[in-house]
Order: sequence, then C-alpha cells, then structure tokens
Amino acid sequence: MINELEKRLKEKENKEKAKVLQGFFKTEKGEYGEGDIFLGIVVPEQRKIAKEFKHLDLKEIKELLDSKIHEKRLISLLILIEKYEIYEDKKEIFDFYIKNTQKINNWDLVDLSAPQIVGNYLKDKNRKILYDLVKSENLWEKRIGIISTLTFIRNYEYIDTINLAEILLNDKHDLIQKAVGWMLREVGKKDEPVLENFLKIHYKVMPRTMLRYAIERFEESKRKKYLKGEI
Repeated sequence: MINELEKRLKEKENKEKAKVLQGFFKTEKGEYGEGDIFLGIVVPEQRKIAKEFKHLDLKEIKELLDSKIHEKRLISLLILIEKYEIYEDKKEIFDFYIKNTQKINNWDLVDLSAPQIVGNYLKDKNRKILYDLVKSENLWEKRIGIISTLTFIRNYEYIDTINLAEILLNDKHDLIQKAVGWMLREVGKKDEPVLENFLKIHYKVMPRTMLRYAIERFEESKRKKYLKGEI
C-alpha cells in the first residue's frame, strides 16, 4: 500500500509549488522548519490521497510520519484523523499521536491534527498532559498543548485555554504567541467577557503579536485602546 501511495505522490508532485512552500514554511538552516522537504502537493489533493489510503495500519502510518517529506507527514496525520473517527480504541490513536509529537513538527501539521485527536480524546478526561506539553522545551509540543483546546472552546469550555495562555504568556516564539492569541480570539467569539477579563489582567504585559491576534475581532476603537494601553 505504501508503494501505491508513493506513486500517487509522484504523479501529483509540483516542483515550482514546492519551492514556494519551502520558503513559506521556513525550511532554511536555523529556521523553524529547517530540513523540511516539500513535493508541492496542495492540501485538497492530500486529503483525497488520505481517504484513498485510510486503511493503512499504524505501522505504515508511522513510516509516513517518520519521513522528511512534509506531505507524507501531513497525509499520515489526515489518515490518523480518519482512523480516530472510526476506531473503537481511541486511546491507541491518542497514545500513538503523543508518542510521535517530535514528527508533528510544523504549524500546519499541529493545527490540523491536535484538536481532532488530542482535544477530542481529552474532552471527558483529565487534561494534565496539556499542561506538560506547554511546559516542554519543544516548540511543537507547546503549540499542540494550546491548539488542542480549540475543541474545548467549541464546546463552550474556556478554563484550560485561559490557564495555558497564562503559562505561555511570556513565550518568545512568534508561533506560540500567534497560537495563544488565536485561541484567545476563539474564546472571545464564544464569550467576549471571558476574553476581556483575561485581557484586562494581562494585556499590558502580553507580547504584541499575541495581543493583536487576541483582539483582532474587536471594533477598531476598542482595538486601538488596547494597543495604546488605555483600557
């Protein structure tokens, strides 16, 4: 089955698109995506391929996830999401995901999969692992920790997002600042007073990027007051 998938990827490869993606996802030395290799296959096409090969087992999924090729890792996660939805033993999928976080190592891979697998699995369970993840030295584990809470937000649960945001409040990496700001903005969509309560305590010390993301949906006059420290 893996050989057949390889053939499909070869058919869809686009070298010009790959060059653009390698720049967009910061793959040069010292950048967050250093060493990532792209084939230049668009996400809708990858989704089609994932559905076609959704019967791959975890060993085969692991083989894809271990690849340096970005599209193979993304497809492996798309297949994993498919399996999670139909698999009786959801803990096995969750454990597999957590065991392999080192390979879920770009922002699109995290954002696509963390709410679908980690967030969904933890909806009715202890969420301590998210607090461990956001305290990790690994950029992507931190992002998995906060982005997973999108599932809770959609179910009108905000406490973990707020608590994790406080832990990450002084994080220096812009991909974490953006992730936290995004989750806070999502909280605000559901319950603006919850977001404003958080902001009134923290907005003067929040990184500017995090604040801008969090207040993006506010009316312009209120946004300006926050940015000028006048609230």
